[in-house]
Amino acid sequence: MVIPLINLKVLSDFSDVKYLLSECMWSDEERIHAELIKYLEDDTRELFGRFFGDELVGLIGTICGSIGESELKHMAIKPNYRGKGLGRQLIYEYMKTKDLVKMKAETDKDAVGFYTKLGFSIISLGEKYPGVERFECTLLRHKELS
Repeated sequence: MVIPLINLKVLSDFSDVKYLLSECMWSDEERIHAELIKYLEDDTRELFGRFFGDELVGLIGTICGSIGESELKHMAIKPNYRGKGLGRQLIYEYMKTKDLVKMKAETDKDAVGFYTKLGFSIISLGEKYPGVERFECTLLRHKELS
């Protein structure tokens, strides 16, 4: 049984959301709080999560683009749940639920393998920051998502 994604914007306690955001971005408390506020106040941003029981184990944060497209901004899985296909489930379920035909993400070298494994096409953006190569990852909807 697939557990549905939950809209995290309706939570009353965001401590687990902040923890997961810290796992996928620079771990500065002010930046994490600012990013959470962007999700809460901007209707083009969506923040969904997967729970097991009462525990938030993963999240996906996106910015809605043109019709059928979205940009993946944040995705994180709690360490003890990694490697079990949750990241794949979050992305594929989100795309299916929102009827997306395209999802884009920007990442660093460490996560390129994950996106490649999921079927994203990868293009180097070069050294976007001094000493840091960034990559644009694009996933077009395919049969597995339909």
